[in-house]
Amino acid sequence: QIQLVESGGGLVQAGGSLRLSCGASGTIYSYTFMGWYRQAPGKERQWVASMYNSGTTKYADSMKGRFTISRDNAKNTVYLSMNNLEPEDTAVYFCNAQFRGHTFWGQGTQVTVSS
Repeated sequence: QIQLVESGGGLVQAGGSLRLSCGASGTIYSYTFMGWYRQAPGKERQWVASMYNSGTTKYADSMKGRFTISRDNAKNTVYLSMNNLEPEDTAVYFCNAQFRGHTFWGQGTQVTVSS
């Protein structure tokens, strides 16, 4: 069982930045991938970005150029750096990881962007 704990959410003005963290209970370089999703009120969960154990990163089109996923293997932590935030980015952000065919989720962290 892998445990994921997100942190770093909060309230920020439009145009501002936040960095989310996702701490994992295991060694993240052994995971197939780790990623970030978000869910706005009344909407379905949306994929944001993923990082594979090779280091390859992928982003949803609307996040390219504004969001960056990175990791610190020594800290077993994955980050999501978000710049030039927009009110439409307001959502609960979830971390996930795939390991040995199973997908694990964190509890989420709220990001609110005011206009």
